[in-house]
Amino acid sequence: MDIREEVLKEHSKKQVLKIAAWIGNDENRYRQFLYIFLNDEYRVVQRVSWVLSEIAENHPKLVEKNIGKIVNKLDEKDIHVAVKRNVIRVLQFLNIPVRYRAKIFDHSIKYIADPNEKIAVRCFAMTVAAKIAAQYPELLSELEQTINLLKKDSTPGLKARAKMVLKEIAKHKFNSQK
Repeated sequence: MDIREEVLKEHSKKQVLKIAAWIGNDENRYRQFLYIFLNDEYRVVQRVSWVLSEIAENHPKLVEKNIGKIVNKLDEKDIHVAVKRNVIRVLQFLNIPVRYRAKIFDHSIKYIADPNEKIAVRCFAMTVAAKIAAQYPELLSELEQTINLLKKDSTPGLKARAKMVLKEIAKHKFNSQK
């Protein structure tokens, strides 16, 4: 399969699932795919980022091997919102190595606090930040404060995710006081 050709052929869930299924847990196919994600033009990267999220959900160990390269996409100046959303979504499924946690937590807090950021990015960022903060109790308060600042002027989706994450934070705080 020519991944690039397939991703440009049709932009649909069906096509994403077809490409992700073809890649499966095959390291060589994944390597070809990752090269496209990291190096191709804007529109192609935007589309393959959706495939990446499917691969991460089904084969997280395959994606974890290249987490640093994937996270570095968040540092790009004009990153497309679809790429940002899918990279943050991907991080929900992975075991994040210690060396990337601070960077990912900082990106997540920045996205959560930005009122101009897309809601899906902010929701996924809350989940990722909570996953990291659960391992570092000193980060729980920072995340809690950030979420509480946005709670009052938010959409129903953002409020629902905030409520869920705040409940998780409270549980972790309670457990760390024992």
